[in-house]
Order: sequence, then structure tokens, then C-alpha cells
Amino acid sequence: MAIIINLDVMMAKRKKGLTELAGQIDITLANLSILKNNKAKAIRLSTLNEICKALDCQPGDILQYIEDEDPPEGSNDKQINR
Repeated sequence: MAIIINLDVMMAKRKKGLTELAGQIDITLANLSILKNNKAKAIRLSTLNEICKALDCQPGDILQYIEDEDPPEGSNDKQINR
């Protein structure tokens, strides 16, 4: 995926743990852990808003775009040489 969630970096900068942040933004520890470990497929803007408020940061401090190097799944870009 091309969007990277750097929540762990921002949490470390603000010296906040998972349990503390989860309590502040009213999200389950499991869901916050999914975000922190970059396993999430989506994030609600309301959740992003609460995270930014709690960590006193901007969305760009948490979200990063990195261009994919691999072709998308199902793509015919790979050729078979015979």
C-alpha cells in the first residue's frame, strides 16, 4: 500500500503509550494497535481528527505517501519468457 501510517513515530515523539492514547480518543486498544502497526486498510476522518488533537500534530505528521514499486495485483505487466 502506498499510504504509510507513522502513528508509532508521533506517539514516541509525544511520549504517549497505546493505552493512554486509546483512552483519550475513545478507540479500542486493538484498533489503535492496527493503526500503529500500519495494518489498517482505512481510517475515519473523525478518528484522524481525534488522534491529531490528542498528539497535537497535523495529519501529514502521521500519514505519508510512498509510491508503490510493484505493479497492482492482477496486472499483466509480468511477461513469461518461453
